[in-house]
Amino acid sequence: MRRAASAAAALGLLLAGFAGSGAGHAAPALATVPALHAQPAPASPARFLSARLVPTRLVTAHLVPEPAVPGAVTVPVEFGDLPGWDKDDAAAAFRTFLISCRALRTPPAEIGPASNTRLLPGLHQACMAARALGTDTPSALIARLFFEANFRPFAIRPQDSAQGFLTGYYEPEVDGSRTEDAAHQVPVYARPPDLIPGNPGPQSNKGPAFRKQDGQLVPYWDRAAIEDGALSGKGLEVVWLKDPIDLFFMQIQGSARVKLNDGGVLRLNYDGHNGQPYVPVGRLLIQRGQVPREQMSMDRIRIFMESDPAAGKALRRENPSYVFFKAVPLADGEGALGAQGVGLTPGRSIAIDRHLHTYGTPFFISAPLPLTTEARDAPFQRLMIAQDTGSAIVGPARADLFFGAGDEAGRIAGRIRDSGDFFLLVPRRTGGAA
Repeated sequence: MRRAASAAAALGLLLAGFAGSGAGHAAPALATVPALHAQPAPASPARFLSARLVPTRLVTAHLVPEPAVPGAVTVPVEFGDLPGWDKDDAAAAFRTFLISCRALRTPPAEIGPASNTRLLPGLHQACMAARALGTDTPSALIARLFFEANFRPFAIRPQDSAQGFLTGYYEPEVDGSRTEDAAHQVPVYARPPDLIPGNPGPQSNKGPAFRKQDGQLVPYWDRAAIEDGALSGKGLEVVWLKDPIDLFFMQIQGSARVKLNDGGVLRLNYDGHNGQPYVPVGRLLIQRGQVPREQMSMDRIRIFMESDPAAGKALRRENPSYVFFKAVPLADGEGALGAQGVGLTPGRSIAIDRHLHTYGTPFFISAPLPLTTEARDAPFQRLMIAQDTGSAIVGPARADLFFGAGDEAGRIAGRIRDSGDFFLLVPRRTGGAA
């Protein structure tokens, strides 16, 4: 999306300020791998090599060296060491991987800040092998053996902790109007033309921003000034909302789908910020004893704001950071736009530290998570694809899991603040064009 601060591991931001391609142009199906949906697969990745799951031109490519990830030790493991590897729906992960492959081959028009390029040559080779299958929808077994034949798994062990750390994010769905009326009084602003970023290049949620006043650069307006009308009357209103709390959570997530009163749907994505520091309001509520730490969630913050609107407004203004949005050309069925420039897939897309990892890289993540209740007892053992980033996503074993759109996705995402095991899938081969 990327997003306000992951744009963000939302609850992590609320608490601590951290959490803290593809089948277009597909090659014809190889004669040695006919009827991928129907025929029994070879029994091992080694046999797949002879069956050209990896095209012959890739077998002779250079091997990708073992990865060096700053802040972590990477340990080579076997796919059989990944908890639940053989039970995961690898076909779903393969479809998401193909989406990244399309973006690697033809960069989308809308992209976020660039990621580390270390694994990019190897990912191009893996994408060539994926296209050579000639199908977007292989069976789960074929897809799993594709990943085994084209990648090597490495456990990521952070130097400062026993495990990695997971949070969740989602795309809010809110009510809105293209024009201001009695029910819609909360403006969503586009990026102001007078905003001068302190850091050049693609924008993240870090770094200052300025405006000119009497020929001098001064800090850009903070949240309170903008809410009091500093930008009103400048034609920057993209859409109008009913609820200022909806806008606040939109700014944390960095995207939204707005259900318009004329029956349409408007997709919004992060388009910069005012350069003011982010203050996690959840942490303030905990420090003041207003919400117990063990009960903190995005739902609890919303309840606090709704139960006392004046106190809620004052709390929001303690966070001077303010996010701007733009409309993006996504179909209603597509997920929020990730920093790689692709629509995110619920349950398969993750945001990673772009300074350490490469968009399009598969990660296998294993953790017990509170997916259905507050109890952390639901096994999450799933192959995910790195397609997004955020300034709160920092570290070698750090991920924000995308859960989709709407209230239920928001409830699940708001509960996730958990340790987990990370496995990086490194392409086996590099060299040549994608």
